Amino acid sequence: MRDRHLGFVAAAATLLAAAPLSTIFERWTWLIQCAVAVALVAGAATLARSLRAPVWAQLLGMVATLTLVLTLMFSSGEELLAIIPMPGTFAHFGELMNFAVEDMRSYGVPVPDRVGLQFLTVLGVGSVAILVDLLTVALRRPALAGLPMLAIYSVPVAVYTDSVHPLPFVIGAVGFLWLLVADNVDRVRRFGRRFTGDGRDVDVWEPSPLAAAGRRLAVVGVALAVLLPLAVPGMTSGLLSNFGQGGDGPGGNGRGTGGRVDLFANLSGELQQGEERDILKVETNDPTPQYIRFGVADELTDNGFRSGRRSPPGTPLGDGLPAFNGPDVLGVGTEQFRATIEVTEDFDMGLLPLYSTPVRIENYKGRGWFYDANQHVAYSSTSSARNQKYAVEYIRTAYSESALSRADALPDDPSLQRFIQMPENEYVQEQVDELIRGRETPYAKVRAIYNYFSSKNGFSYTTQTENGTGGTAIVDFLTNKRGFCQQYAAAMAWMVRAAGIPARVAFGFSSGSNRRDGNSFTLTNKNLHAWTEVYFGRQYGWVPFDATPAAGVLGSIRTDYAPDVEATPTVAPSTSTSAGPAPDTSGGTAAPQEGLGDDAGLGEGVGSVTPTTPKWPWFTIGAVILVLALLAVPAMRRGLLRRQRAAVGSARAGATVGADGGDPDGHRIVVTDVAAAGRAREDAHAAWAELIDTMVDYRVPIDQTETPRATADRLIKDGLVDGPAAEAARMLGRAEERARYARDPLQAGRLGEGLRAVRRAMASRANRRTRLAARLLPPSVLLRWRQAIVESSIRTVLTSGRMRDGLMRWSPRRLLTRPSR
Repeated sequence: MRDRHLGFVAAAATLLAAAPLSTIFERWTWLIQCAVAVALVAGAATLARSLRAPVWAQLLGMVATLTLVLTLMFSSGEELLAIIPMPGTFAHFGELMNFAVEDMRSYGVPVPDRVGLQFLTVLGVGSVAILVDLLTVALRRPALAGLPMLAIYSVPVAVYTDSVHPLPFVIGAVGFLWLLVADNVDRVRRFGRRFTGDGRDVDVWEPSPLAAAGRRLAVVGVALAVLLPLAVPGMTSGLLSNFGQGGDGPGGNGRGTGGRVDLFANLSGELQQGEERDILKVETNDPTPQYIRFGVADELTDNGFRSGRRSPPGTPLGDGLPAFNGPDVLGVGTEQFRATIEVTEDFDMGLLPLYSTPVRIENYKGRGWFYDANQHVAYSSTSSARNQKYAVEYIRTAYSESALSRADALPDDPSLQRFIQMPENEYVQEQVDELIRGRETPYAKVRAIYNYFSSKNGFSYTTQTENGTGGTAIVDFLTNKRGFCQQYAAAMAWMVRAAGIPARVAFGFSSGSNRRDGNSFTLTNKNLHAWTEVYFGRQYGWVPFDATPAAGVLGSIRTDYAPDVEATPTVAPSTSTSAGPAPDTSGGTAAPQEGLGDDAGLGEGVGSVTPTTPKWPWFTIGAVILVLALLAVPAMRRGLLRRQRAAVGSARAGATVGADGGDPDGHRIVVTDVAAAGRAREDAHAAWAELIDTMVDYRVPIDQTETPRATADRLIKDGLVDGPAAEAARMLGRAEERARYARDPLQAGRLGEGLRAVRRAMASRANRRTRLAARLLPPSVLLRWRQAIVESSIRTVLTSGRMRDGLMRWSPRRLLTRPSR
């Protein structure tokens, strides 16, 4: 019995220790699965101990139970009797582990519900539950159980680049302290009963001074563990922020590239966020600024593109950048510009946003910066671009269509093989073979693939992608033909590789901005973009192609060699220089010809804003309308009640009564029918309630001890009503009095007319302020709402008191012991 209670405490402590995992997942599905697994494991251990099984049998029972749970939750379809795992089941578990590894590379935190990650989480938490149970119950070493619990907490600390919220750690620490207290109480109970200094018997669940001191020390220790890192500068970032995320070459790959934060996942999350945030502030002497790059994905797997190994690794940025050798090709020109880039705190990555082909970088801060000449990327695993301001001199290269058309087939260079590697996919290969049939030159093949991503072929831009059955996200996109820039860029790069031409995906910012001041402009998270880069040989280098529809990207840029496929050419192609895609001169509607402030033709681009229409008037008008609507709620509520009550009596009245309650001939009209009597009472109560509310609205004192007739007489005596209004007040009072106390209620007609007469009389004797308040903010409604709030508060206090008393009964001491008799 004692071990059973301690085992359940160990299981509950394990679930509490898993609280930090909530910072990793978007939803709570993992918690439900882990709770089921831990509960069943604890039940198996309890059953084994009740049968007095040895420790090894308890361990075997828990492992077998966890295996069955995993089999039920993540079935492969090859189980015997749908529950007994077979060899195919364990092979399926291995596949799920591989899926989990790929998901960790492809998704940034928080991650969605992915079956591989869920399997890994249930397996990990279930294994920790087994270890905690063995250490706590079987080996009686609960302090050591904190090590596997700490292993759970280390997971979000290792993968989260930002600070991990302290609340999950506090929840896990509470579970560990609960486990220690429960074990301590159990040990005391096993030893014997306790006594005070004066010999008084102390029950086992009563606190002792030593135990109370221990709990206070534990609470202080947890508080210090949570608050000290928040108070000491430099201790609020994750482990990866301090030690990098691995990678190859000096400095690793930098935060967000090749580590646990994926460029594709970051781009997808930023574009789908509703809030727009400033990221870059740029000042340049380039009259037509192009795309800014900060990362490259060149390794293609079934799950898409990701940042691969740097081969060879980068060179220290402090040693200078490689010399630029201009291309000696007719139709390819270069021009040098200078830019100053200021990065905000929202771009916390170990990657410097740069224009393509930089030749000098100045005034950057931090250590461990390297430059990859192949990717044209500056990276660091120990520093961040956050809050940096640096200067860049760069070369912008312009390509003409005729120059690229003369590019020959690439030689068999082993260093380029990794840029044409791809998974085997029959659907993609058939599509590419059909597109490039009859085309000889690399540019003709690339152009045919580029032209394929058009609306006439069914493609459309949207940030809400759809799942498919192709097995991979890229194949799903080629099937559904709905996606945004990262799908377009990755799909084109894959198809270009399928044509035997090196390709990769570049990440950066588009050139569009509505906030331009001369040579300065601001780029936000809505300007984040991805495009394809194709290699045409050493003389040409990597040439950018942006297959995303121009109308879907704020600041989209097109060139004569890669024009807008949705536009009808009306002018001759231009050869304006470009480091990325150059401004479109094909007559399309997507790209501005001059500067960045002209958004004409962008259509309904993502993040586009009309600069000539300020937003603040609309926000102000909306706020005013909202305030007026809230202020009108009491008056609307009062008007609704008044209309309901004003209708009573008139519809059901069968006769007219005088002030004495009789008909015009002096006879009293009473109701003897049971149903009619009930309706008459309802009419009288409603009319009297309206009279009381009217008195409250016009600040007439209410005496709860008065009878209805006495209240009506007081209104007349105080001069608040007179003439017909006085007769109406007497009628309302007598109708309510008889409805309360008489066996047969009085069916008095014209109650609604009487209410209106009394209200007009009271309003005529009230001051203007009182009348205005009665109309706009009726005190009767506000009083009723205040009373409801007070009653709700009282019920909440009583409920919390009952819950507190109930929780006191579930104290760890009471759970582990029986009260002495």
